[in-house]
Parts: sequence; C-alpha cells; structure tokens
Amino acid sequence: MLELQNICYRVSTPEGELDILRDISITIPDQRLMVFTGPNGGGKTTLAKIIMGLVQPTSGRILYNGRDITGLSITERARLGISYGFQQPPRFKGITVHDLLRLAAGRDKLTKDQCCAYLTKVGLCANDYLDREVDVSLSGGEVKRIEIATILARRGSLMIFDEPEAGIDLWSFARLTETFEQIHREHQAAMIIISHQERIIQLADEIAVIAGGRIAHRGTTEEILPLILADTLGGCPVLNREEARS
Repeated sequence: MLELQNICYRVSTPEGELDILRDISITIPDQRLMVFTGPNGGGKTTLAKIIMGLVQPTSGRILYNGRDITGLSITERARLGISYGFQQPPRFKGITVHDLLRLAAGRDKLTKDQCCAYLTKVGLCANDYLDREVDVSLSGGEVKRIEIATILARRGSLMIFDEPEAGIDLWSFARLTETFEQIHREHQAAMIIISHQERIIQLADEIAVIAGGRIAHRGTTEEILPLILADTLGGCPVLNREEARS
C-alpha cells in the first residue's frame, strides 16, 4: 500500500517561491488502479516523480507497505518493487531491446518467446525489435512501448505510467489498454497511470483530478468522469474552480 502524507513541493523562481504541490494526501491500496488526470501543469508528473524518488518533496512523507521511503533513492525504491515509465523515455546506444528486457527482468537469460510475450503486449513484434539498439533509430512511440515492456518484465508491485498513450498509434494503444486491464484483473500490481484518455480513465478504480497542485476532485469513475467530460465539452474547466476558491 502506498500512502502520501501532506506532500508539498516548492521551487524558487526569479519572481519568488512557487508551490507546485500543495498538501497532497492520498492512499493507494495494493492491486488498485489509480488514474491521475487534470489540466497540464497541474502537478501530476511532479507527484509521480516524487513517488519514484526522482524529485524530493519539500515536506510530507511517503510510506510504502508501512515503511517510510521518503529519503530512499530511486534504486532503493526500485528494489522494493516500484517501477516508473517516463513521458519521454531515455535511449541507450549500444543496448539492444533484448538486453534491456533481460536487465529489467533480472535474469541472465530471457528466451525469444519470453521477450515476444512482453513486446506483444505493447504492440511490437519481437522479430523486428529484439536485436535493435534502443537509440535514435527508433521513433518516440517505439521507445515508449519498449520502456513499458521493460516495466512489465520487471513485474514490480507498483507500476507508474506517465501518459503511456503519448506517441502510440491507435492499434497499439488498444493493445496497451488491454494489457493494463489484464494486469489489474489478475491483481498483478498496483498501478498509477497519468492520462487524459477516456479509455484509460474508464479502467480506474479511483480517479484523482490534480489541478493547481491540489487534488481538485477524487472518486470513482462513475463520480468523476462526468465532471471531466463536462469540463472538456464546456470549454470553461471546473477543474480549476476549487483553486480559484482558495
């Protein structure tokens, strides 16, 4: 179980102090699928990076399975089973897709069939990709899908995906959505997915709308999705109204 307690994140700018996250508290039980959504710049990615340890909060605590991990490094959190997929994944010249999957799985050897199983889940053919380097020869969408495949190979207990739909074609997106649904259905891991896509939002057990550095709304899909759709269609988002009241 993941617990965020009063998480704040403040940065210094030439104009003064700027609050990126403001007193966010949320609990995500095991095997739960939580979607973070909301307007761009609201703090979703910063919050995800704080969970992974890429960014340290200004104040607040992070507990994972009862352990305070606030001061732990990225590596230490990864060893506890937390995985992270970036909006723009890094590239690794000289490392093949096969190498990357093997490293992610923590095995000396990974058969072609095993690699194929992971790549198929993200809409890629093993024959076309296993021996290719994860470098600039691959498109952004291809690197994105390969990174998601490595997260699946790692089989962590908490998987964080930052806008997994970015740069992915419709067919692969449909396949990826099915994969998320399968992971959730089979209780393989808890998932946090940052997304604006309705199809992914509909998979969630719970949705947190993050706007202005705060949780503006939180609830089930049935409760929150109509608010999101109303914001989109209305052209004057209510997502920011709670911020306006503060």
